Amino acid sequence: MANLVSPSVYIIENDQEALNAAYQVADFALEGRNQRDQQRQLPFAEIEKFSQRGLGGIRIPKKYGGAFVSNKTLAQVFRILNKADASVGQIPQNQFGVLNIIDLVGSEQQKQFIYQQILQGKRLANGGPERFTKDTKTLTTTLSIDQGRYVIDGEKFYSTGSSFADWLAVKALHPEGYVVLIVVDRHAAGVEVIDDWDGFGQRTTSSGTVRLNQVEIDPFLIFDERSLTHTVTYRGAYSQLLQVAIDVGIAEAAFSDTLSAIYKARPIIDANVEKASFEHFTLQEVGKLQILLDAAILLLDEAAEYLDELDALAQVSEQQSAEASILVAQAKIYANDAALQISEKLFELGGSRSSLQQYDLDQHWRNARVHTLHDPVRWKFHILGDYYLNQHLPNRHAWV
Repeated sequence: MANLVSPSVYIIENDQEALNAAYQVADFALEGRNQRDQQRQLPFAEIEKFSQRGLGGIRIPKKYGGAFVSNKTLAQVFRILNKADASVGQIPQNQFGVLNIIDLVGSEQQKQFIYQQILQGKRLANGGPERFTKDTKTLTTTLSIDQGRYVIDGEKFYSTGSSFADWLAVKALHPEGYVVLIVVDRHAAGVEVIDDWDGFGQRTTSSGTVRLNQVEIDPFLIFDERSLTHTVTYRGAYSQLLQVAIDVGIAEAAFSDTLSAIYKARPIIDANVEKASFEHFTLQEVGKLQILLDAAILLLDEAAEYLDELDALAQVSEQQSAEASILVAQAKIYANDAALQISEKLFELGGSRSSLQQYDLDQHWRNARVHTLHDPVRWKFHILGDYYLNQHLPNRHAWV
């Protein structure tokens, strides 16, 4: 059994322990999933179990006390969680993305502090992009410095997981004009977290508003992101890998429920078969869906394995960074299609009974449709075409 950090938090030591913990959390999350989805009840107990089982720190480097599991294992953990509950599964995603940025730009002292907080069960969420700006990179949130006092002001939206967080990762404009990432105490004076996310999918992710009104912050927890613009990394591919794993998990849940719905359905009279599962057209459609899902999983694994190869290098080249983004983009396309097509076909193949509200089977399509709006797949096709035809390398940022 892994070492204890506190009476309730484990330190996961290897990949297999991470997978075991993911299945335990998934089983717990599945129990009340439908009720939470239908009544918009936030999964506080489920996210606490995620932390207690040590899953929040599984990518922290070994030198700081973490397991640093493989990217392939990380993707599988997210698949497992999202198959059980796509809201519970999405909530930790930003924590892993932010920890990766801290690993790239943080000082040794900053890493030691943040990583220990996470290993002790603390949670990190994002103060998300701003809602009414021209694009997701534009900021109106500001950091001001007056006589040694550091204060942040602004309003964020799409702040996934903010209701469950101990710390919020917020981007703001430094007085000198560049962007900084600030880790803010979620309970500090002037921080207001509002659960006003009302999307029709991913209902219980707490992806709403964060208001910051004259919030005094610790300058030790300011991270200068400027180095990311001139250092070759694959942080975009890493971030996108988790998005792909979420979509694959949703697709797996929808496929499982599709099979169950078919077993309960009545056959079409003209098919002259005893069970709906014997209908010729149904067999054909299930075969197509299984192939689509298998392809999405294989492409996800291939992309994750390539990132694992890059993890072993001291430095990556521009070509290697681009290849990582291309492989993840290909996986994203298939995951997108698998999640949407399978969750929609569920009703065609399951029949009228599958549409009854008591089964809440529409959650798969709603979750897939909302989550796949992240980083729209149409631009993945553009990136691939430009790469293979014109040898143009993708831009390096968090969405590629």
